[in-house]
Amino acid sequence: MTRRTGPETLRRAASPARLLTLAVLPALLPALFLSVLAVPGARAAESAPTVSLSKKEAGKGGEITVSGKGWRGEALLMLLICGQATPERGVIGGTNSCANGAGRAVTTDEKGAFSKKLPVAEPPEPCPCVVHVATVTGEQASADAAFTVAGHPTAEPPRRTGGGKLAVLAATRLEGDSSLLTWFGAPPARRLVFTVGNLGPAPVEDPVFEIGTAHGVYAPQWEERQWRGTVAPGARARIALPVELSAGAHGDYQISLRYGKKVLAEQPWGVGRPWGVTLFWVLLCLVVPAAVFRIGMAVVDRIRPRTVGAHRTAGARPGPAVSKGLPRRTTPVARTARSAAAADADATTAVLPWFTPDSAPSENRPRPTTKGQA
Repeated sequence: MTRRTGPETLRRAASPARLLTLAVLPALLPALFLSVLAVPGARAAESAPTVSLSKKEAGKGGEITVSGKGWRGEALLMLLICGQATPERGVIGGTNSCANGAGRAVTTDEKGAFSKKLPVAEPPEPCPCVVHVATVTGEQASADAAFTVAGHPTAEPPRRTGGGKLAVLAATRLEGDSSLLTWFGAPPARRLVFTVGNLGPAPVEDPVFEIGTAHGVYAPQWEERQWRGTVAPGARARIALPVELSAGAHGDYQISLRYGKKVLAEQPWGVGRPWGVTLFWVLLCLVVPAAVFRIGMAVVDRIRPRTVGAHRTAGARPGPAVSKGLPRRTTPVARTARSAAAADADATTAVLPWFTPDSAPSENRPRPTTKGQA
């Protein structure tokens, strides 16, 4: 009897394997689902930078040790003590709220860890304070750790409301003029003026904006600027924020305004070249060589040897020291005698009386006659 092979036979043969797969699959699905969810979470936990402090409180003049993990390998970090900040909300006033003079820089190792001593200084804003750690170059990353500066004033940080929504209602503009110092390389400064309106249902109190300055193809550098005031729902407000560039800046700049994660406006700014600096260097290159030349000529005039008759004045008779060593000039005897005779003749002539042509003795004598007169 031959055994038939067909669809029914195949289904009967595959039915035990199918049943086994269906029985094992529900048990594997939860484990597979948890592993998929756990891997991104673990990676996120590993990549999140952390900061720890050796002390939670210290006074001005003290020192603490700041340690961190999870940072990018061989990254340059900046350590600052900032006021008016919390780890949850970050540094509200930006780096203007930090003790920048006492800041320190550190480079992480290959594993992204670091340890650095930081002197304790009082920030310009009151506490609550934090130790703010942020990357200087490359991908932006930051972390904060709560810290208390002993003896420093404490005030409640400005409140932020999430119900408000700000929008720019008019074109932004830059107000202000450059001073004479800017022509000589001082930092150019302007005020970014704009009008915002609150489109949300809740008021916005003391909003914090970000001003970005970009030059050429470089990405903008953002700095936080806080505006003191309240924008009620449906109301508008005119806001002016200071904008300042670095010393000697010139060229085309792009000023950006950001609130939250949204860029509200952009404003171009053409900064003239500080020609005063160029003029200063040109004058310096001309005056310094001229002064060196004059000094060199004066030194040469002092040390050069003197020549005979170099400073003889008109009509001055040479002294014995000048004529010493020179050959004596001999005068012929006959010429000397003639000169003496001429001098005596001149002296004799000078003392003789003067006669006019009419009073000469030869002309006043009577002429002799032809007849016996002698």
